[in-house]
Amino acid sequence: MTVSNESQQTLVHNLFEQQFQYSAQVICHAPGRVNLIGDHTDYNAGFVLPAAINFGTTIAASRRDDKVIKVYAHDCEQQIDEFSLADISFNQEMMWSNYIRGTLKALMAVYPDINGANLVVSGNVPQGAGLSSSASFEIAILNTFCQLYQLDLDGINAALIGQKAENEFVGCNCGIMDQLISAMGQKNHAMLLDCQDLSFVDAPIPEDLTLFIVNSNVKRGLVDSEYNTRREQCEQVAKHFGKNTLREVTLEQLILAKEQLTPELFRRARHVITENIRAVASLKALKANDMAALSCAMKESHISLRDDFEVSTKEVDGLVNIIDNVLGEQGGVRMTGGGFGGCVVALVPSNLVSAVEIAVNSQYEKNFAIKPSIYLCTATQGAFRASA
Repeated sequence: MTVSNESQQTLVHNLFEQQFQYSAQVICHAPGRVNLIGDHTDYNAGFVLPAAINFGTTIAASRRDDKVIKVYAHDCEQQIDEFSLADISFNQEMMWSNYIRGTLKALMAVYPDINGANLVVSGNVPQGAGLSSSASFEIAILNTFCQLYQLDLDGINAALIGQKAENEFVGCNCGIMDQLISAMGQKNHAMLLDCQDLSFVDAPIPEDLTLFIVNSNVKRGLVDSEYNTRREQCEQVAKHFGKNTLREVTLEQLILAKEQLTPELFRRARHVITENIRAVASLKALKANDMAALSCAMKESHISLRDDFEVSTKEVDGLVNIIDNVLGEQGGVRMTGGGFGGCVVALVPSNLVSAVEIAVNSQYEKNFAIKPSIYLCTATQGAFRASA
């Protein structure tokens, strides 16, 4: 179903030699991520609790003496794209190429003198699943150019450049979480990230817990979905209170203003504000290894995303129920990512992994006529985070 990161490195190394008839100078990697709790809070300057995962994007690369970028994308129908850094424009024919184009355009605003490169790209993050294949791609590109040209770019600024590329070039108004956890994750830890000031606290994931991710295989595309609409709705409520973001609005203030807002806008804001509270509480629960508290927070998060933010689907709700029936308070489960399909994430004790897997495989396809994809993950190192 997937290949290991070590296999990916071997793959891109061999593919590079096939494509360019010489060996790559560098091989770089950036992980995808799963968000344990805190969805649609990042672009509201709130709190998120993601972990980098052992699925990602790997790039083999070498410098060029000119300004040309030539890239072979192994997982995108083996397509090849070539363009000049002197004239970066949107490519309507190869949409994957725009993540490279946009990222390098944003990078050149800071480092205008970089030259081109020959690149071979391969990734094993499931696309369209809510595990941040795009952020993994962007951070891998930035890591590659840092290595090729010895750029003094740190993880936070790399994340900001990746976010800028996605916001301004690709056209998705994502927050900073995906890029920052891909750049700065710590092995065997989740990260409580404050998206207002980009400060973060690492939280150890108990050794006996597996990051159990199930792709509903209900495909989604953030740029084409209602993601941007949800962001606009949040901004409307913040503006109502004279605030820059919903982070500055308390739950008490929102409740007092309920009659002044449409029911829909009230629900959207209630999700964001209560999700921030749950994310902070989940950090404390992780640190204390309080599974019952974490289970409760994840369950409330899913209900809020389903009912208040309305970004779940019947298939995702079904997966959550199947897993919750096995776990009870011994683990937690919720939808994760932008929504409208994609994945659920569960924190599953080692002794229940097999039972959860059997339940998902036996019930989901029977109920929804779709085969699920299961990924047993560990929290891994970010591309810019030095090993401890």
